[in-house]
Amino acid sequence: MTQARICGWLLIALHIAGMAASSPAAPLPKNHLSGSRSVYLQRASDQPVEWYPWGEEAWRKARELNRPVLLDVGAIWCSWCNLMDHESYLQPEMAAFINQNFIAVKVDFDADPKLSAKLERAQAFMNLPAGLPLTAFLTPSGVLYSGGGYFPAKAEKGKPAFRAALEEALKRYRTERTQIEREGFGVISGETK
Repeated sequence: MTQARICGWLLIALHIAGMAASSPAAPLPKNHLSGSRSVYLQRASDQPVEWYPWGEEAWRKARELNRPVLLDVGAIWCSWCNLMDHESYLQPEMAAFINQNFIAVKVDFDADPKLSAKLERAQAFMNLPAGLPLTAFLTPSGVLYSGGGYFPAKAEKGKPAFRAALEEALKRYRTERTQIEREGFGVISGETK
């Protein structure tokens, strides 16, 4: 090997090492779930959807931005929840639509039995499919107005595509909010309006 070739290889190696040193050691979390104790929520912490855990921060943000809340309730053992994550929540285009139009809240069904029981009552009140995942749409004041279970990426077997469900929920929020607030199920308060 000639001296010029060795110098060339050393320069390339130094350049690559310099790039690696200037890059962060680990990717920064893209949402608000990284500090969660729940394995289910931690697993979603690097999804492109800007997930919030259930809590006042999410509700404050929804009120501040006047956006509906997309609530996803699931569990680590739920195969349909995992499928929906893969088909929809991990897709950059879908995540961008959600981030632009909703405040997204992810709940671990197993982590908070009281909250899960309240959500199951709301599910029954709204005549939504029982079981997981629970995909629900709420106003910033916590009134449930629409939802379902698993939504496929593409319409199939009588189920609308998830994007269509999102668009319908957004349209209803924008055009029927007064009626929704008056007649819906208050998930935060646990009472019908």
